[in-house]
Amino acid sequence: MNQAIKVIAYPVKDLEAAKTLYSKFLGLEPYADSPYYVGYRVGDMEIGLDPNGERVVSYIEVADIESATQGLLDAGATMHQEAKDVGGGMLIAQLVDADGNVLGLRQLPQ
Repeated sequence: MNQAIKVIAYPVKDLEAAKTLYSKFLGLEPYADSPYYVGYRVGDMEIGLDPNGERVVSYIEVADIESATQGLLDAGATMHQEAKDVGGGMLIAQLVDADGNVLGLRQLPQ
C-alpha cells in the first residue's frame, strides 16, 4: 500500500467561517461547496472541511478498499468506520491505530 496522502479533512464547527478562513489561507475558492463538505484542490491534494468530523483524517487512495481495510486490520488497526459510499460511488473507510489516530482510505468510483 505505497500511496501518497491525497486528502486531509479537518473537522470544523462553523463551516461558513472556516470556508472564509481556509479560502484566504489557501488563496483559492473551494471546488466543492455543500452543507456537509467543502473541498479545495491544492496541487494533487485535497483539503476538506467537514462539519460532521471529529478529528483530522488523512486519506490515501486505494484500488480495493475492502482489501486495504483488511490489510490494516491484520497489521493491528481497529475499525472506526466501515466503508461507505459518500456520493457518486466514492467509498471511504476509517481505521484507528494503537494511539487513537484515524487513518482514512478512499476508493474512487469505478
